[in-house]
This record gives sequence, structure tokens and C-alpha cells, in this order.
Amino acid sequence: MSSSDPTAAGLEHLESMSTLHPDLSEQYQNLVNLYQRKLWHQLTMSTLEFVSVPSVTLRTTSEGTSSYLVLFDKVILPVDKKLNQLSLARIASAVAFSLLDDPPYKDGVAARAILENLLEKKDRLGPSASLFAESRLGLLGLMLIARSGEALTTESSVKALEATKEAIDKNRLILAALADTESEVAVVHSAFYETAMTYRKAVGPPEAYYREAIQYVAYTSLSDLSEEDRYSLATDLSLAALTGEGVFNFGEVVAAPALQCLEGTDLHYLVELLAAGSRGDVIGFQRVADANAAAIQLQPSLVSRAAAVKEKITLLALVNMVFERPSLERTLSFEDISDRVGVPIDQVEWVIMRALSLNLIKGTMDQVDQTVDVTWVMPRVLDNKQMSELATRFGEWAVKVSKTRDYMLEHTGALLNQ
Repeated sequence: MSSSDPTAAGLEHLESMSTLHPDLSEQYQNLVNLYQRKLWHQLTMSTLEFVSVPSVTLRTTSEGTSSYLVLFDKVILPVDKKLNQLSLARIASAVAFSLLDDPPYKDGVAARAILENLLEKKDRLGPSASLFAESRLGLLGLMLIARSGEALTTESSVKALEATKEAIDKNRLILAALADTESEVAVVHSAFYETAMTYRKAVGPPEAYYREAIQYVAYTSLSDLSEEDRYSLATDLSLAALTGEGVFNFGEVVAAPALQCLEGTDLHYLVELLAAGSRGDVIGFQRVADANAAAIQLQPSLVSRAAAVKEKITLLALVNMVFERPSLERTLSFEDISDRVGVPIDQVEWVIMRALSLNLIKGTMDQVDQTVDVTWVMPRVLDNKQMSELATRFGEWAVKVSKTRDYMLEHTGALLNQ
């Protein structure tokens, strides 16, 4: 092999690491084989898999340097033009975050440099890989701020947060333009929404965090997250749904697999609160709240927004009351509403006006007769019980349609002969 061959140093490094760390010899020899045979796709996938488990494969070189960093510099970069660019960005991200997370290599400057240098080749990377790399760079910056212990109000933190927000706003437009058919598009979406979610967790408000987090959950395999990260995500998502302004689709959260990790924990009451809210069960919600009063006091967001949460559950009770009625029986009396949502009858008008103003329902209210005629109710995710009730209603509707058809067939002839 010629000494000018850019892959020579890479092969030499892989062979030396195979000798230095015998327990990883099989993985390194596999990379050697793929590198020599110029099987770039297989090399990319094997390298990505290798650097995705730092707890198993991250070691030091004979010089005491991060094995991932040297692998990236000597093996991957010399052939980076031949690799799938999104996979290249994912490898670069894994290497960068290994420098941030794993001692003794903790080096935020070097971690940032890997992604910044990669982004200097944006024209070659293409929109997907560039968006992924920028998103991961933004997330890395947010993590560095959090770990520094520096207040978010300091000049440096404010500038960093503003730059992150600008990047998120810009990349959101690019993300929307990406074709759904692009390979590994979920990976790009996941990276974008993780950064946006982390930014909103830092600066708020909860409803903005909720919107980003629910998208992150949709594009991310929970098996890729650590147990600690799943627990934190489930907790934050639950609190944001309960306290976020304008967040009423609790069924969307309750159905999310992410919440399953709260089963059997001290925070499972959050799932129970969400489930009761999704059903519009005011009494059930209050029962769970009373039984977990001490734990709720430990959640500042629930304490500070207690009145808003109570209003939200009241409105959801009205929404569910409407949904449970057949479409032709949606003229509700104030008295029935008072009984269902748990407010005095003199406050029912305010509840209706609030629901109308938030577009939770549409219709007209008659203050004289003390009724409201509802013509539309907000769409939302239903649980199994609600789906069963809806199926029953469709069945009843189908029977009525069938009877109407039979009647028309029976009497059409008589009508035409008159």
C-alpha cells in the first residue's frame, strides 16, 4: 500500500487498537476488513454501531487519547466523501457527545469543534445531514450551559440561548421541507425536536415544551434512551400537559408509551391525573390529587398553576360531556352541566363562554332558557373505553341508516305512482 494512501494511517490505527484491546479485537478486525475492501456502506454502519455504545467500546489509545476521537480523525475523515452523509453526521455526533459525557475526556471545546468542522462542509452534507448536525450542536451547547451551573440570565448564557433559538427557528422551516420519504428522516426529526424540547425545558413556557416533546416522542424509539432519560421525559411531559396553557389533548399523552416508565414509581399519580383529566372525570381527578397531596406539593409547577389546572379539568369535563351525547342530543341544560363539571349553576355560563373562547366547543348559548346547543367539539385522542363507546354509536347510526334505506325502498314506488 502506498505511503500516500490516506487510508494507511487508519488501517494502522485499527490494527494497533485491536492489539491494545483484545476484548474488542473482533470489532476492530471487522472494521479493518471493511476498510481494506472499500465497503463504505458497511463500514459506515459498523462504525456507527461501534460508537453508539460508549459504555462497551470507548477506550483510550496508547497515547491516552479518546479512542472514538482518533477513530474519527484517522479512519472516518480520510474517506468522509465516500460515506452516507447523514450517517457521517451521526458518527460525528456520537464522538462529540462521548467527549462531553465520558471521563477522562470531558472536553466541551473539542466536542463542539467536531460538529462545527463538519458543518463547514454543508454543501456536501446536504439538508438532512446538515440539519442533524446543527441540531446536535445546539443540544450540546444547551448541555454545556446546564452543566456549567451558570445562570441563564448571564450575558454568555443569554447569547447562547438566543443563538440556539435562531437555529431552531431556521431549521424548523428546513425540516418542514424535507420529504417524508427520505431515508432515516425520523432520525433528523428526533434530533431537531430533542434540541427544541431541551431549549424549551430551559426557558419555558410549559406548553411550548409540550409541543416539542410530544413530537420528539413520536419520532424517537424509547429503547434508544437510558432509563433515567425515559423517566425524566415522562415526568416533564406529564407536568407540561397538566400545566401548559392551551394543552387539552390529554389522551395524546396518556397513549404515549413514554409514560409507562412511571408505572410503580412515586410519580405514577401524574399518569392517573392525566387519565382522569382525559375522561373529564372531575371527581376522579380530585380523588387522585387528594391522595397524593404531599407529593404534589413537591412539584412547583403544579403548585403555582393549581388554579389553571383546575380550570382545565373543568373544561375537559364539559368537552367529554358533549362528546358522550349523540350528535342530535347536544342541547345541554345549565343544571346538567353544573352536575357534571362540579361548579355552582351560577358559574356554568362562565364555563361555557370559556370553552367557546378556547375553541373547545362551538355552538350557541341561551341565557334565558339556560341551555347551550353544541354543534362541534374539539377532536382528540381517545382511550380504549372512549373508542368502544364511539364504535357502539357508529353501530347505532348504521342501524338507523339501514332502516331509513329500507323505508325509502319500500315507499319510493308508492310515492312515484301518486
